Amino acid sequence: MTAAERSTDVAHPVVSDFIARGYHVFGGGADPAAASALLAKIRALRTFDADLFLSEAEFDADPQYIGVNPAPGRNLLERFEADLAFVEKDPAIVAAVSALLGAGYEILLKKLICGVPASVVPDWLKARIAGNPVNNLGAYVKAPFRDITYFYGIDFHQDLIDYKDREADFITLYVYLHDVGAHDAPLFLLEDSHKLGGTLFPHDLTKNPTSEGETGWLYRDGRGHEVQTRQHLLTGKTGYAAMWHACTLHGTQPDAADNERLSLRYLIARKPGVAAPGMDAVNATLLGPLSLEATRKDLDARGAAQIKANSVNKA
Repeated sequence: MTAAERSTDVAHPVVSDFIARGYHVFGGGADPAAASALLAKIRALRTFDADLFLSEAEFDADPQYIGVNPAPGRNLLERFEADLAFVEKDPAIVAAVSALLGAGYEILLKKLICGVPASVVPDWLKARIAGNPVNNLGAYVKAPFRDITYFYGIDFHQDLIDYKDREADFITLYVYLHDVGAHDAPLFLLEDSHKLGGTLFPHDLTKNPTSEGETGWLYRDGRGHEVQTRQHLLTGKTGYAAMWHACTLHGTQPDAADNERLSLRYLIARKPGVAAPGMDAVNATLLGPLSLEATRKDLDARGAAQIKANSVNKA
């Protein structure tokens, strides 16, 4: 890569956004017509209602917490590779991801995320998971339907949480497949939280207004650093697209709407050995580590929740 090419990458607005705030919102989003078309195909295959779930007796007979998320060969999006071009080949998205991660970046993971509405979650399950920091419902969903990730809220976390010992050399891209308002389990994102680098989940957060009086959180890293963050709600129309750093804190509350919230989630990384001056420039500004030997302390040996704590529900 030439000096001119490196300069162009670092000068891209997405790099300055990641340095300043830890995330970037695409002003034009992705093609809403293509997003709606994909949504229609998905809903033709799956009804997002109470029939998704095991009964209490079925779950208790064989509780499984590990291996209940989408995986190769069990991922609904594998049926729709051609339909995903509106994201994966969108010129603005490709240019922004390339500016951060260099040419030939790779998709680590892509899957459909469903924010499950409260109206379809069984009462027995609500009682069990109340107050959990991470309510990934895969363990309670019937096996044939585990080709999607189902959430009923998740506390503020970094996407580094699933990648212990891996450097924060990847980003998350999120695309809403329909309009998402304040009651549709939108993502809450904490601006500037990436600046402390990787920290252990659950994170040390105290609700604290910003100097401008906006909703914010004081975030401490356990190493003597703290940062005042501003809470940003990611709401928008069909095709809304945003991406953030692996150390940026974000989460969702349980879906309070009548309908499920369906979104595309991509994890995208630089290829090994490929220069990524944009991401290098971002990471050079962080105060904390880019990788962690341990990323969370909320689960027991089986993978079940052992801590009752949730900050995002107080947002």
